[in-house]
Amino acid sequence: MSGEEVRAGVKLTNLDTPLFDGAEATKRDLIDYLEAIGDRLVGQLHDRPLSVLRIRPGQEPFMQKNLPKYTPDWMHRVTMWADSSKREVTYALCDDVRTLLWFGNQRAVEYHTTLLLAEYEKGPTHLVLDLDPPPGQPFRQVVLAAELIRQALDNDGLAGAVKTSGAKGLHVFVPLVPGIPIEDVAAATRAIAARAERIDPILATTAFIREDREGKVFLDSTRAGGATVVAAYSPRIRPGTTVSFPLGWADLGDIAPGDFTIHTAPKLLGDRDPWAANMPAPQALPADLIEEGHTIPIARVQAMHEGKRRARARRS
Repeated sequence: MSGEEVRAGVKLTNLDTPLFDGAEATKRDLIDYLEAIGDRLVGQLHDRPLSVLRIRPGQEPFMQKNLPKYTPDWMHRVTMWADSSKREVTYALCDDVRTLLWFGNQRAVEYHTTLLLAEYEKGPTHLVLDLDPPPGQPFRQVVLAAELIRQALDNDGLAGAVKTSGAKGLHVFVPLVPGIPIEDVAAATRAIAARAERIDPILATTAFIREDREGKVFLDSTRAGGATVVAAYSPRIRPGTTVSFPLGWADLGDIAPGDFTIHTAPKLLGDRDPWAANMPAPQALPADLIEEGHTIPIARVQAMHEGKRRARARRS
């Protein structure tokens, strides 16, 4: 039995099929989860250009940005120029649970948004640090690195909220007042990572090239501008179908990323919205932070040039 239902006006099909290999969940489980936490996830997706990671049976996951032609007319959308592909892309705006369930029926498991609203002139809404653990190291290392970020923020009078990435790492979000230029937010992000690295260079690194990290936690400062980040409460295409889950800073030492899945998260949340509750008020960025950041090379550009230099050295 494949299972068909209608929820929130959306026809749902093939509900009893496995979601993906290792998911320990069916498509019905995904829809049930999206329905249970829908208002809270929509709160993070609302009015933001949406990219989703979909997975079809027997295929590799793929990222979908441009809406397909069969998208229903009632769905909100925005058309924007994409520098990466040099073309206009029509993104969904997931402004209600009906849209969320439609995407769930399309086997969209992960929900990624930009840090810009559809009204992108207002500038980034958040500054984000992505903490990525080295292979084989315990999650405790990432927790300690997150505390470095927290200390670096506090030293500049800033505060952020923390969540699991839904994979192996953590995300730290700092809400911003409107109107800060993208370039300044990107610069401040690089400066915070650099200052956190200076607090404990044995534990953490800003080295973008993987082979240069020497088993340290990577403080990724590249989630800026038009880059996307997985939303709080979004499921992930990971074993057990884990979830990006909001946490209090005091709770970091007592959890593991695998604790939060589409099966466990609704009960753990109850009626709460900890991501909204834990998020500080929007903040301005100190001038010295922005100034320092503009002296730090952009990681991807620096890594590209370094990669070419090393390649030439190997050939010679």
